[in-house]
Amino acid sequence: MFIPFRQHIPNALTCCNLMSGCIATGTAFYGNYQWALLMILVGALFDFVDGLSARALGVSSPIGKELDSLADVVTFGVAPSAILFYLFHEVCYPEFLTPLSRVLPYVAFLLAAFSALRLAKFNLDTRQTTQFIGLPTPANAIFWSSLVLSYHRFLVSPRFNVIFLVLLLLLFCWMLVCEVPMLALKFHNLSWRENRWRYILVIGALPMLVFGYFALIIVWYIVLSVIHDKVVGSEE
Repeated sequence: MFIPFRQHIPNALTCCNLMSGCIATGTAFYGNYQWALLMILVGALFDFVDGLSARALGVSSPIGKELDSLADVVTFGVAPSAILFYLFHEVCYPEFLTPLSRVLPYVAFLLAAFSALRLAKFNLDTRQTTQFIGLPTPANAIFWSSLVLSYHRFLVSPRFNVIFLVLLLLLFCWMLVCEVPMLALKFHNLSWRENRWRYILVIGALPMLVFGYFALIIVWYIVLSVIHDKVVGSEE
């Protein structure tokens, strides 16, 4: 009885990730950004634990891989898209864009499409065992949910132009599928020499984590990954 039950543990955790994403999406459509961010973070935790449990229990399966991608599309693709969809209804539009105010919010769902493409590429890309190629979908989702929650007052004020929101959205869509290597927090040992970039990432992120600046953590992660790529590339 124990063996069959053990085989279902990773998939059950993945389903918890999926449910977290569904709740985040639902709350985002009501403009409840606090709950949306919380459930995305909970989903990210389940996403980390399900893979860890599958490796620890030795019960990895093809269906688990497919289910994991489906859950990630919802939690890290659809949920942040729903957050931006609601935000697009709150922001101030310049006069020349007012006719598009009912259409432009749907641009938010580009995030879901590019997140799905990112996950499909990840499943087939053998290069992403020790690093990521392109921005990981959890980082993208945490950036948007934290940004909207932390800077909501500014984003919906007349001082902010919706064009910058569209441009930032397009930039992150590109980063999801670009060929830029990104750091992965995969420690095979505690050696400083082999993991110094990961240690620098963690140490730099700690103050931001303490004060809840999750969006800045993602910016720090992106910047450090680009620097790492340039430095390592020049050394080679």
